[in-house]
Amino acid sequence: MAATPNPLVLIPARMAATRLPGKPLADIGGKPMIVRAYEAAAASGLPVAVAAGDAEIVDAVQAAGGRAVLTDPALPSGSDRIMAALEAIDPDGRHDAVINLQGDMPFAPPSIAATCARLLADQPSCDIATLVAAEADASDRSNPDVVKAVLALAPGAVTGRALYFTRSTLYGDGPVWRHIGVYGYRREALKRFCAAPPSPLETREKLEQLRALEMGLSIWGAVIDAAPLSVDNPADLEAARALV
Repeated sequence: MAATPNPLVLIPARMAATRLPGKPLADIGGKPMIVRAYEAAAASGLPVAVAAGDAEIVDAVQAAGGRAVLTDPALPSGSDRIMAALEAIDPDGRHDAVINLQGDMPFAPPSIAATCARLLADQPSCDIATLVAAEADASDRSNPDVVKAVLALAPGAVTGRALYFTRSTLYGDGPVWRHIGVYGYRREALKRFCAAPPSPLETREKLEQLRALEMGLSIWGAVIDAAPLSVDNPADLEAARALV
């Protein structure tokens, strides 16, 4: 068993979101969304920090008593942002695993981070852990905005190796697993991933995780009960406010 005794949770966030600019600071029941995401992650009991692309995000997290580090706003992806934050926070390499949670999931259950960490610990061959949930609606199958995970799942199993991720409609009968954009990386896997250029399949499907598969990294997925609410547009934000 490959132990992961000291994982660190990092939440990348930046103000320049295409569909909902400034969303990390969007108010949800009197708190900025990034603060709600931070508090949900901290409830896991694991150490947490926000990898921020803007000083305003750092200020909001710190004002709420949280930990945040400012990263270069020009970094191309959330993965690059957490790599930069990891090197700033932990230059000595004490943390051997990184759990990448999303700042636009303000109500993600604390168990999510622990599930990724446990999958890394339980599967020695797993370089990257992620999560899936059953499709929410039949329309998910043909919706290109819903990313599908193709897993090698034994009967009755709730974890399995990821064979592919796609935006396309999957052929044939059987469950369709909706991919949840949460990752647990072994530190060396994250370092290798960020050092590699975008891959052909990644560019074609616009899915960063395909770069890892093309590099030969092993991704495992764990099935959870439901996908947390992700705030991607104004309608999602209103839904989040209604939940509060």
